[in-house]
Amino acid sequence: MPDAGSKPPIRTSAAVVVVVALALSLFSLSTVETLPVGLLPLLAEDLGVSETAAGRLVTGYGIVVAVASVPLTHLVRRVPRRAVLAWLLILFVVANLVSAATPGYWVLLGARITVALTHSVFWSIVAATAAGLFSPEVRGRVVAGLFSGLSLAAVVGVPAGTWLGQQTSWRVPFLVMSGFGFLALLAVVTLLPSTAGQEGHATTGTEPSRRRFLVLMAATALVICGVFAGYTYITVFLTEVTGFSRAAVAPLLLASGIAGIAGTVLAGAVVDHRPRGTLVLAVALLTATMFGLYVFGGTTVLAVCLIALLGFAMSSMITALQNRILHVAPGSTEIASAAGSAVFNAGIAGGSFLGSLLLTTGPGVRGTMLVGGLLGACAVAVLLAEPRAVRHETPPAATLEPAREAAV
Repeated sequence: MPDAGSKPPIRTSAAVVVVVALALSLFSLSTVETLPVGLLPLLAEDLGVSETAAGRLVTGYGIVVAVASVPLTHLVRRVPRRAVLAWLLILFVVANLVSAATPGYWVLLGARITVALTHSVFWSIVAATAAGLFSPEVRGRVVAGLFSGLSLAAVVGVPAGTWLGQQTSWRVPFLVMSGFGFLALLAVVTLLPSTAGQEGHATTGTEPSRRRFLVLMAATALVICGVFAGYTYITVFLTEVTGFSRAAVAPLLLASGIAGIAGTVLAGAVVDHRPRGTLVLAVALLTATMFGLYVFGGTTVLAVCLIALLGFAMSSMITALQNRILHVAPGSTEIASAAGSAVFNAGIAGGSFLGSLLLTTGPGVRGTMLVGGLLGACAVAVLLAEPRAVRHETPPAATLEPAREAAV
């Protein structure tokens, strides 16, 4: 088993550049994932399809990521990480070039599926690869820096991409994201060691535990399903319950995204010292925010504060979740991350579907927040029950090549 205190494979300055490049990749992937939402009318009109059909470009993306993450990550588990990341970025660049030049809807859908397949593997291996470039003591800060790209996608990527598409063509933002992917590709190919991600402290969990991991996945499914039952329809909530105009929604979501950056930074500062506590606190904060929106959503000032708090707590939770996966993964951290990604995306899809049911046949949009809070409370209870769940667990037996095991 690799020594947890082993020397990082490259000098710190080069490692920082690689992490920035990988964060840029996450920024580009996350922006491309939801970019069609902001460009929906333009895209539908240009391609001659309904807005419902155009919306499937986002729905289908999430389904592909949920289904493909674990099997694809398992398939490439023995391939050097530099090669995998390089080929994934090449596919990302080409697929977005195809998106920008597509003659019709079905070609665009195929390009989107290709990007989703890229996303499935990239998300699964990127955290362990980046963390392995540094000493274990700063793992949480590395993960936070890496996932800042995700926060920036919500704050800058999608709004800027939407604006650029409106000013020029919906195709131009995809071209720009392809360019960002190419810059990240250059950094990965030139600076990332060929052995990165194959050996080292980040390839296996520091506290491997199958039961802890299952508890973590159960809590993740509950809280993400709960949050997205309400967040999917946040525009409806803010206009119908709080009374904002549609024009005011975008600035509110921007404020939520900015708060999300703060949440990522703060979680990164404390998660190395309190990995489990940071996650429990973040999930509890998400739960309290959903309940708060249900109770105080009709009050303008409180609703604004709660929307910002939602972004803060969500980003904190994502950072703490990925760090916790690297701690408790019972086998390969990459397979564990793939499972986490699949559960996360399934939670988004399930939450969106649940919210639609509540919106049309249940208590309405305000009720989505109540249900979200109840599911979040269940997630907190699951996390707090972890010590009891693992009390009699037998520690996993050591293997000669733990990083290559796919047992999750």
